[in-house]
Amino acid sequence: MKIQEKLFGAYQDESVIEYTLVNDSGMSVSCLNYGCIITKIMVPDRNGIVENVVLGFENFEDYLDLSPYFGSVVGRVAGRINHSKFELDGKVYQVTPNEGPNHLHGGKKGFNSVIWKTEPVEGENAIGLKFFYHSPDGEEGYPGNLDTSVTYLLNNQNELSISYEARSDQKTIVNLTNHSYFNLSGNIKRDCSDHILQLESERFLELGEDLIPTGRMIDADNTPFDFKHGRLLKAGMKSSHPQNVLAGNGYDHPLVFSKKGENIVALSEKESGRTLLVTTDQPCVVLYTSNTLEGPFSISGVRARNYLGVCLETQGLPDAINQPDFPTIVLNPEEVYKAKTNYRFFSNTIGV
Repeated sequence: MKIQEKLFGAYQDESVIEYTLVNDSGMSVSCLNYGCIITKIMVPDRNGIVENVVLGFENFEDYLDLSPYFGSVVGRVAGRINHSKFELDGKVYQVTPNEGPNHLHGGKKGFNSVIWKTEPVEGENAIGLKFFYHSPDGEEGYPGNLDTSVTYLLNNQNELSISYEARSDQKTIVNLTNHSYFNLSGNIKRDCSDHILQLESERFLELGEDLIPTGRMIDADNTPFDFKHGRLLKAGMKSSHPQNVLAGNGYDHPLVFSKKGENIVALSEKESGRTLLVTTDQPCVVLYTSNTLEGPFSISGVRARNYLGVCLETQGLPDAINQPDFPTIVLNPEEVYKAKTNYRFFSNTIGV
């Protein structure tokens, strides 16, 4: 196992480094100290052919100009905050609006668009990187000096683990996730419509016209949002369900896990034989099928179009600070925010 590094670009007079973690089983993960962006995940298919299974750019400038959060850590708060406002202990905080009147993925200067301090780390039979970022009190409107660390570890079982920790000197809100777009066909040979998704979730969050949760949880039974027995993603892309149509003919929805504690999400693509098992301690996964990815640019030589990738954003419930019935995302000064998600790749398939 080894860690390689190379210069990838420059940002505000600082070097952008691409690090590549390489295991002994044919898998590698490349990532940047800018935004903790995962640029490539190289894994074998059923025939042993190693290909990239996430969307990313070859040039750093494209991440600045074009990227819809490809591979990045997003925060302080993932998802949307309604009207860019929230209240803590009777005080109303105004965070930066960057999607109409609403705040998305941490604002204009979110964790996806800053340089993180980086150091190599070793785990039990694993190698990795630990990223550090200090977000000063008031950055993007959030209260508290927040110190955040994110650790990427790769082992020889073709498993990448992502661990998050954060501490604040004031009461604040935190909800972190990784925003990788997966495409298990390898090197974007096909879109993700024939990917199969399976997870234990009985409810999903209803979205309003602005894609912010209304606060209502909808029963997933007998809808395109029921993934308990496995479902092709194109079921939602072709669905007339009002929530699928609202999201741009697909999914952009928080799926609430049926139980607390550790939960598993399985994603597979039959033609390549690749399966991804995502294990998380978070209460939901936001399923996004890149319904609005189409644009006048290319992704590693492939013209951008809708449905090229699928995001599995494990996190707390979006806009939880404005929904009293949702699990809290408030972080107190005496507490440590912790979250962990593992991504393990296999060369086999799950059935529908």
